[in-house]
Amino acid sequence: MRVYAVGDIHGQTPHLRVAHALIAADRRRCGDAGARVVHLGDLVAKGPDSRGTIELLMAGQAAGAPWLVLKGNHDRMFSLFLDDPEARDPGMQSEGRWIDPENGGDVVLESYALRDPAGRPLAEVHAEAVAAVPQAQRDWLAALPGWHLTPLALFVHAGIRPGVDLQAQDETDLLWIRKPFQTDTRDHGVLVVHGHTPHRQVRHHGNRLNIDTDAASGGPVSAVVIEAEGVFLLTEDGRKEVRP
Repeated sequence: MRVYAVGDIHGQTPHLRVAHALIAADRRRCGDAGARVVHLGDLVAKGPDSRGTIELLMAGQAAGAPWLVLKGNHDRMFSLFLDDPEARDPGMQSEGRWIDPENGGDVVLESYALRDPAGRPLAEVHAEAVAAVPQAQRDWLAALPGWHLTPLALFVHAGIRPGVDLQAQDETDLLWIRKPFQTDTRDHGVLVVHGHTPHRQVRHHGNRLNIDTDAASGGPVSAVVIEAEGVFLLTEDGRKEVRP
């Protein structure tokens, strides 16, 4: 069994294309065109092309690519804003609004050609956003799953609440958690592959694998392949094993 995973994208569509190209090259080396590719969420915010990222992923799925896309906290905040501009994601800790620059919503809406979303009346911006974002994209974002389990790994955006059955996990934890997940060293029964907490390189902690390599601030969108033999980062020079 083989599964590919792609880390946080944050509207960096060209970086996502690079990750997909690395996966395609690895598929050719393996002769495996059917292995699933799991995208770990945070498709939008921070980077300049949230709309392009969504369109690329939707088009790939529609064309039959074996791509699964999980929901990230920024993706849920986008959906919540479109439903209700006053809504506040329960995991959000900053006091600002989603459309303020520190939270990245302004650049999401700018990718849909909205002008100065953080500097204009909220009701006006919301009305323009609802008109600009196709309903098909809203439906797709809202329906993104929170996790994906395989015999090799559990894939999730942020992590899990340790000791809680997978079916009982709260979506806010799946999208936002850091502690106690990241400080818990117990065996979760399967390797947990996640993003959400950026580092400049993929990090294997034994019971979890963090593949968010800070695309939001100029890092790459990383792609890894997970097999029974181990975890490998995909690079232009081929596979590089990632060990705890």
